[in-house]
Amino acid sequence: MAIRQSSDMAKFKETLKAAKEVVILSGAGISAESGIPTFRGAGGFWRKYQASSLATPEAFRHSPSLVWEFYHYRREVAAKAQPNQGHKAIADYESRLGSEKKITVITQNVDGLHVRAGTKNLIELHGNLYKTRCTKCKEVLVNNDSPICEALAGRGAPDAKVVGSDIPVKSLPHCKKTNCGGLLRPHIVWFGENLDPAVLNKAETAMATCDVCLVVGTSSVVYPAAMFAPQAATRGAIVAEFNLEPTPATPDFHYYFEGPCGTTLPKALAD
Repeated sequence: MAIRQSSDMAKFKETLKAAKEVVILSGAGISAESGIPTFRGAGGFWRKYQASSLATPEAFRHSPSLVWEFYHYRREVAAKAQPNQGHKAIADYESRLGSEKKITVITQNVDGLHVRAGTKNLIELHGNLYKTRCTKCKEVLVNNDSPICEALAGRGAPDAKVVGSDIPVKSLPHCKKTNCGGLLRPHIVWFGENLDPAVLNKAETAMATCDVCLVVGTSSVVYPAAMFAPQAATRGAIVAEFNLEPTPATPDFHYYFEGPCGTTLPKALAD
């Protein structure tokens, strides 16, 4: 369904003003503006490893220490990053209008920047760097410790000459329940794993009834999120994309605003 895109900001703002239910779907692009690596394309490596090859259950089974070094690095980078004007514009929009509109933010990002910016009604599709899940008892807990365990202090630097990890598994984060003690893993949806059905259901419910959807900094290639906005457009919702460059889904959308999210979003979401 090819649509002729508009970049008429004034017209879009009128559409947004009339909407009763709004979904903002965000991806790696908005966090990249805060200095968070996207681990896509040429920047897709940590040390000599393709980052996507470490974000798998198989990699964790093979070398939990190496995977934890990678995620320790990611936690430290995200902790130093600050929400940008795009994150802040979304949080401010929800704060101002959340009592009169249903506003839902669905993010593919795991860095916690939306929460730090002040977003309340947030669905994190792929988990969160600052949550752990026990591989034995399955308990999920928030953990903002830096480092998450002593053995990871000063580790995880993206030095291409470093191969593997010599951290003993017993020194990695473990469940603190006295009757458990299982190895902890990052509470992240890895490649080859399914999204949490309850989380996916919440996202699909919001997408099914929104009048307007803003697609922000997402490449529209990671499924199932890649289908959310095109499906909304097909059923009649107005979809506006905010990106640095067009994506495979751009022809499906009504509006396209090119440029950094930190520049375009504050204009779109301001009074």
